[in-house]
Amino acid sequence: MFVMFEKEEFKVPVRVWLEGPGVLEESCLEQARHLAKLPFLHKWVCLMPDTHAGMGMPIGGVIAAEDVVIPNAVGVDIGCGMAYTETNIPVKEIRQVMTGNGNLVQAMIGDIMRNVPVGFAHHKMMMPSYTMDCAFEEMDRYEQDAELLGQLEAGYYQIGTLGGGNHFIELQESDDGFLTVMVHSGSRHFGKSVCDYFHFKARELNKRWYSQVPDEYRLAFLPTDSSEGKRYLDWMNLSMDFAKENREKMMLAVKAILEKWIGKYTDFELTFSGDINCHHNYAALENHYDKNVWVHRKGAVRARNGELAVIPGAMGSYSYVVMGKGNPESFFSSSHGAGRRYSRKGAMSAFSCEQVIQDLNTQGVVLGKKNKSDVAEESRFAYKDIETVMKDQTDLVVPVKRLKTIGVVKG
Repeated sequence: MFVMFEKEEFKVPVRVWLEGPGVLEESCLEQARHLAKLPFLHKWVCLMPDTHAGMGMPIGGVIAAEDVVIPNAVGVDIGCGMAYTETNIPVKEIRQVMTGNGNLVQAMIGDIMRNVPVGFAHHKMMMPSYTMDCAFEEMDRYEQDAELLGQLEAGYYQIGTLGGGNHFIELQESDDGFLTVMVHSGSRHFGKSVCDYFHFKARELNKRWYSQVPDEYRLAFLPTDSSEGKRYLDWMNLSMDFAKENREKMMLAVKAILEKWIGKYTDFELTFSGDINCHHNYAALENHYDKNVWVHRKGAVRARNGELAVIPGAMGSYSYVVMGKGNPESFFSSSHGAGRRYSRKGAMSAFSCEQVIQDLNTQGVVLGKKNKSDVAEESRFAYKDIETVMKDQTDLVVPVKRLKTIGVVKG
C-alpha cells in the first residue's frame, strides 16, 4: 500500500493498495485526484487493488463522507454483489457422467440458461417479489418521485434475471474438490434508473448552491438531511433489497437445477451450506475513527473482522471466499474482484473470440452464452491477475476457499 498526497491540491490523502503509482491507469489517477479534493471527506480516499476508472469515482474506490451522499460514488448498478453456496458433491465424480445433454456439467449449464433470463431478457409474466410488495405497501416513501414509479412494476418482471456485461452464474470447484456455485448480479435497470435520476437532481442542486465540486467531476452530492438526500437513500436501500432478492431468486433456481440433474444421474444426496450474499455497490452509515460517516463502496466489499465475503476473479480463473480482517485504514473494505485490465472495447481489439473459446476449452470450462461474438470482453485476459490482487490485500482479508471455474453462464 502507498499514499498519495499533494498538499497544494488535495484536502485528504489517497491510500492505494498497490505496490506503486506506476500501475495506476491515468484516468483512474485523475478520478482519485478529484475525490481527494472533495470538501466533506473523512480521513482519506481508499483505492482497492482491483481499482480502475469508473463513472466519476473509480471502481474499487471507498470514501467516507460527512453528511452527504454521492449517487455516482455508489454507481448505476446499486446493490450489485455476489451470492455463493457450496455443496457436498465431488466434482471429479460428476465430470464424466453423461446425460442426453452432454456431460452433467454441460447439462446443468444448459438448464440454467433455459431457466434464468440473461442479457436484456426479462420474465414474460410478473414474478413474486417481496421487495416490490413492500415498496407498494410503503408507497408514501416513493410517490414523490413519479418518474421512478414505473420501475416498481417493472421489478416484478426483472426479479431473478442475470443481466449482461460482467454478470455471471458459475459452477466452480473448490481446492478441496467440491462443487460450489457463485452468482454475480445486481439491481438490473431498476438501480440504474435510481442513480441517473438522483445524479441529475444532485447536479441541478449543486449548480444552485454554487458547489465547490466541479460538475465535470461527475461527483454531485446530496445532503443526507435534505428531502432529495433522504429520498435517494430510500430508493438506494430499496434497490439494494431488490438486488439481494434478485440473487436469492437465481440461486434458488440454480439449486433446483442441481438437485434435478444430480438426483437423476447420481446416487449422491445433495446438500448445500455456507451461503453468502453480499453487496459491493452501496453507501451505508458507519462509525469510523469516532465519527458517523456515509461509507461509499463502489466496486468494494465490506470486510469487517471475521466477516465472510466473496471476491470473484474472471471466467476460467480463480475466485475466493475470504474473511475480513477489519482493517480501519480501508474503512473495513477489500476488493470486489480482480478488476479490469482492458476496457470492453480494448479487450475486443486485443483478443479474438476464437482465442477465448480455445482457452476455455483447454481448461475444460463449459461456456453458456447465446451470443459469443463479444465473449472477449469478459475473458480472463481482460482482467487483472486475481492472485496479484489477493497478494496486495493481505492486510485486508484472509483467503478461506479458492474456487476454479468449471462452467459459466454469461449474458
